[in-house]
Amino acid sequence: MKRRVVITGAGLVLPQGIGIDPVWEKICGGVSGVGPITKFDATGFETKIAAEVKDFRREDFIEPKEIKKMDTFIHYAMAAAHIALSDSGLEISEGNAEKIGVIVGTGLGGLSTIEKYHKVLLERGPQRITPFFIPMLIANEASAQIAIHHGAKGPNLSVVTACATGGHSIGDAFRCIQYGDADAVIAGGVEATVTPLAVGGFNAMKAISTRNDEPERASRPFERDRDGFVIGEGGAIVILEELEHARGRGAKIYAEIIGYGYNGDAYHLAAPDPDGDGAARCMQIALKDARISSEEIDYINAHGTSTELNDITETIAIKRVFGDYAYKLPVISTKSVTGHLLGAAGSTEAVFSILSIRDKVLPPTINYENPDPRCDLDYVPNVAREKDVKVVMSNSFGFGGANAVLVFRRFEG
Repeated sequence: MKRRVVITGAGLVLPQGIGIDPVWEKICGGVSGVGPITKFDATGFETKIAAEVKDFRREDFIEPKEIKKMDTFIHYAMAAAHIALSDSGLEISEGNAEKIGVIVGTGLGGLSTIEKYHKVLLERGPQRITPFFIPMLIANEASAQIAIHHGAKGPNLSVVTACATGGHSIGDAFRCIQYGDADAVIAGGVEATVTPLAVGGFNAMKAISTRNDEPERASRPFERDRDGFVIGEGGAIVILEELEHARGRGAKIYAEIIGYGYNGDAYHLAAPDPDGDGAARCMQIALKDARISSEEIDYINAHGTSTELNDITETIAIKRVFGDYAYKLPVISTKSVTGHLLGAAGSTEAVFSILSIRDKVLPPTINYENPDPRCDLDYVPNVAREKDVKVVMSNSFGFGGANAVLVFRRFEG
């Protein structure tokens, strides 16, 4: 029999702040994290806005001598993991270390490190490249550094599935505990790609918003006048535990994770299947895994990127799965507030999902002004809504057709 898995801790490093409750208050209040780019000179770029992490003090979470050995995405991972472990109260010791895992992924890894040292190579020569260059940039070093600094000796993985990374990381951690490979897992996604190459690359794809004069209004999922996603950064980590392990130490429980679906579109390098086939099948897989009916879902935290194709195809997919019930089902995109955190999006939205269960509230989809007739569901426009939330579905869909869907339920013993 599969073991039951619960969430006992969470940590957020987002454009809205560092922590849990103060950030969540801003999300529910519809406070946008989008503004002018400050991390580099965006003169000459089509896009001059992003959702940047602000007022982040690395030294609050990492020893000063270690900071320079890590890319910014690892800094975010270390901070989010520290907050999540503190929130959970989980202590890692020699006695339990081999059963504590880390599964933390990233979409693009240490892109800023690559940019920095490519310039060093060209201007100063190969001898000036730091010996920490490779460990700073490779994706699995977020998981590695968390494990090293906290002594977690169990399963250690790094998932890289573009914008589905955070969802897959939590889902894989869920499976890991279900089948007894670990009793607890530190899991989530991180990203730090407000860099010239990333912004320039997404501009070349015509994927990101150029609403530079109205940054806070630029991310507008499911809305008629959307013109692309807003690139964001940050990290979100959760602590998953086997139920009896959590009970045994008297841990608080945010929610239970009961379903996980993952599959692929096998359609295109970047565009979703226009019929919503992969996304629909993934939601159905997650519902089957959770052993619940579609009408038991109280709301969907949608992928909802604010791009022309994603919002339409996700709406189509939801209708395929939920039928007439889709029109009674709130479908929310918190990317309207945070921007699109790429590899950190799925885990960020997983945290929002469990906080919705805890606080019985639906955060809003902001900037929803002009309905798109092709996106005709209840997107909880602009203002948070009270609701007795018991079961939440969280969708994450990545470039290349990578899909991940998580289902969370209120824990009631």
